[in-house]
Amino acid sequence: MDVMGDKATLFETGRFVQPSGQDDAVEAAEEAAEELRQRLAAEAGDAEAKSVLGAMLLRRGDLDGAEPHLRAATAAGDRAAANNLGVLLHQRGYADEAAGWWRIAAVAGSAAAAHALGRHHRERGDEPAAEYWLRQSAEQGHPLGAYALADLLEHRGDAGAEDWMRAAAERGHREAAYRLARAIDRRAAHESETGTGADDGAALLAEAERFYRQSAARGHRRAALQLGAILERRGELKEAGRWYLTSAKDGEARAACALGFLLRDAGDTESAAVWWLRAAQDGDGNAANALGALHAERGETQTAERWYRAAMDAGDDNGAYNLGLLCAEQSRTAQAEQWYRRAAYAGHREAANALAILLLQGGDTAGAEPWFSKAAEAGSVDAAFNLGILFAGRDEDEVALRWYERAAAAGHTEAALQVGIARLRDGDERAAERHLRCAAGGGSPEAAYRLATVLDARRPPEPAHELGETVHEKTECEEWYERAASQGHRRAQVRVGMMAAARGDVVEAARWYRAAAEAGSRNGAFNLGLLLAREGSEPEAAVWWTRAADAGHGRAALRLALVYARRGELAEGQRWAARAVTLGPAEVSKRAARLRDALGQELSA
Repeated sequence: MDVMGDKATLFETGRFVQPSGQDDAVEAAEEAAEELRQRLAAEAGDAEAKSVLGAMLLRRGDLDGAEPHLRAATAAGDRAAANNLGVLLHQRGYADEAAGWWRIAAVAGSAAAAHALGRHHRERGDEPAAEYWLRQSAEQGHPLGAYALADLLEHRGDAGAEDWMRAAAERGHREAAYRLARAIDRRAAHESETGTGADDGAALLAEAERFYRQSAARGHRRAALQLGAILERRGELKEAGRWYLTSAKDGEARAACALGFLLRDAGDTESAAVWWLRAAQDGDGNAANALGALHAERGETQTAERWYRAAMDAGDDNGAYNLGLLCAEQSRTAQAEQWYRRAAYAGHREAANALAILLLQGGDTAGAEPWFSKAAEAGSVDAAFNLGILFAGRDEDEVALRWYERAAAAGHTEAALQVGIARLRDGDERAAERHLRCAAGGGSPEAAYRLATVLDARRPPEPAHELGETVHEKTECEEWYERAASQGHRRAQVRVGMMAAARGDVVEAARWYRAAAEAGSRNGAFNLGLLLAREGSEPEAAVWWTRAADAGHGRAALRLALVYARRGELAEGQRWAARAVTLGPAEVSKRAARLRDALGQELSA
């Protein structure tokens, strides 16, 4: 009676499983022929055929037809029939009677029956009995038994749970593979955060990926989502997209949302919107926010607001924050404050920062400070920087510096610049250089300029007399000056122009002086004037000196006085000389005063 063994077992989970739904005519004909063959054998008294026939009828949902055959086979000692009879009775609602037949099959060695019996006891709260029968099933290599045992042990916090979860996963149980992968993933993340087991981190991640892949290949949609995320982080976007698509088609809203972002980043906004819509309709707040942002970019503010509200209704605090941003852009300040407050009270740190800025702009400094503090303590780098500005405005420099340092440590460029400036002021040049490098590397032109001045001050002086042709090699400080200049920093542009002029590169010098002058630099305008005058273009030079003098440049005013004096326009020359006296500096004032007096004498003679 053990020839079929457990091969005739249909419902190993103890729950009714629907047929596959295939209606291919050939397959149906073959199945009908097989059923007829088994029926004839059963009528001839073959117990094994009765067991198989009962299983076939049970598969089809014909409980009335299956039961007499399964009872007859069970009476003849067929353990598979006893298991399936238990399944049938369970389906009819006779759980205790089903358990009796499962016990008979389990004692006879049926792993499937032991699994079903173990689940029966667990559902009734008898965990010791459940563990006993599930362990019997698991130790016989039954994947469902191993998974159910692992689940029971995990619920109790037993350390042996992972071993059985692994056993189930290795035998092809997709949920076990997924849960095992999640456990390994969490362990890798924990070790990464704490700095322990760094050498094993890559191995753990690789193992987690292996089990995610195994589970996803068997149709587990959340495993497909996690696998897609791993591949996306690694830059394997094409394969990541395939797994997101697989998961999304199976109804996983988060995968549909992730696929949308992947498509958007690839430039396919329309397809992205389709998947975001699908995810948002399934209750994904992140997707609803993405749709809101998409419509906001298109100027469709009402539609954007509708999706932001949908995100908020889905429990996503970003919805309220984004509504605040939308209202702020439309100058609906009171409504913006309302939405920011809602998100901030829910713990949204950027909303707290935005609320503080809004209050500060309205003059409510006292109301802004606690929200900046709350956001900063929650990890908002911008809020930490803003607190630095707030305290610096009150001349509480030490407190401001602490907040700047906190923001700088988190990579805030402007905060690093402020720390660098403070360290320079304190005379700590090394610390200043370190922070200025961070800020300059982050794109701050002011930091690049200040770093260049620090490095410039360390350069040895040029030799007064050197034989042979000088070969100019660009120094690091020149590179930083040029980086700042190329980012529009006016003082850096003047400095780069001066260095070019020192090398004799008049064209390059003029280019940088002109760029600085046109941006409003009076030194740039004055130096450009000097360059043009040396090249014989004094009328154009006077134009730039006039611009510089009007901006308060004393030397430019003195140059203009000299130009007009040489032209014989004594009154105009005297006027500019008097202006130079006022503007200074002291040396210029003295020379300008002598010129003014001399021109005055000429005019009165």
